[in-house]
Amino acid sequence: MARIVRVEAVMVDLKPKTKRVDAIQSFVSQETPIVRIFDADGAIGTGYSYTIGTGGPAVMSLITRTLAPALIGREADEIERIWRDLLFLTHATSVGAITSIALAAIDTALWDLRARKVGLPLHRLAGGARDKVPLYTTEGGWLHLETTALVEDAIKAKEAGFGGAKLKVGRPIHEDVARISAVREAVGPGFEIFTDANQAFAVDEAIRRARHYEPLDIGWFEEPLPADDVEGHVRLSQATTLPIAVGESLYSHLHFRDYLARGACSVVQVDVGRIGGITPWLKVAHLAECFNVAVCPHFLMEIHVALCAAVPNARWVEFIPQLDTITSVGMTIRDGYAVPSAEPGLGISWDFAAIERQAVEGSRAAIA
Repeated sequence: MARIVRVEAVMVDLKPKTKRVDAIQSFVSQETPIVRIFDADGAIGTGYSYTIGTGGPAVMSLITRTLAPALIGREADEIERIWRDLLFLTHATSVGAITSIALAAIDTALWDLRARKVGLPLHRLAGGARDKVPLYTTEGGWLHLETTALVEDAIKAKEAGFGGAKLKVGRPIHEDVARISAVREAVGPGFEIFTDANQAFAVDEAIRRARHYEPLDIGWFEEPLPADDVEGHVRLSQATTLPIAVGESLYSHLHFRDYLARGACSVVQVDVGRIGGITPWLKVAHLAECFNVAVCPHFLMEIHVALCAAVPNARWVEFIPQLDTITSVGMTIRDGYAVPSAEPGLGISWDFAAIERQAVEGSRAAIA
């Protein structure tokens, strides 16, 4: 490898193409920090992360003022050492969302750089467990949509070969049950229906709702409680036969240890953009494997397809297009499966001209 000589950072704000509403929020903005790391040989690695709506300027400040300067002169291939050093450098703000999101942009860039230099796609460099992963869709299951729209989207997804669809829950119980039931009747028993509460409920309400959802053959009950309520998830897991899915709002691999050790979940949804990058993502995936628990990551399908193909216990990739306006080639889908790119690196074909056009004013920075 070679030492890092330059870091560039910029942020784009990717407005959702469709209205996205869940039980606690409406998505109006997706701030996306993008980091490029240059080594002394002239190789370049590109990484990214994201926020939903707010926090992007704080992430960019942490990257450009603290993390990127600490990279200059470092051996680019020492990814584990760099990740741990940067985590310690920011220990006063760890564990937290801003720090983990900033670390993710840098860590994914370092993995991209390594993969490009050795000529391997990420899914092979990180494990090479499979060559495709089943897809489920979330784009047609938002809470504001009418039941007829949920049904139509689920039918289209099934016809396209997708294995399942996610429905947001959080309306009155009878409405949620009616919406799920309508979709189940339309798609039949061979199609997975997942539900997502986005941390909306208290324990008693989650237990009550789980009992109503159980007869509908739900694939999982996602984020039923606030993410920091491990004990509540233990109580819920013991009270229902539904698989409980958590992870998109956890920002440390150690948090997953607590959930798995306590039997507080049965599906892990670790998000590379929120956990701090590929380095901790792989730790969580292999930890979950030791507990015989499936990994079904949240969002970021363009990079999660490679990570899911790298590990043996990944079950699903979530279909929510994110990077269409700043990439030249989209994720490959065949017969309802996500297929990782065979190109060296993360497998994302960045359109840097488009990134430049969409850059948030004042967000560009270069550190050498």
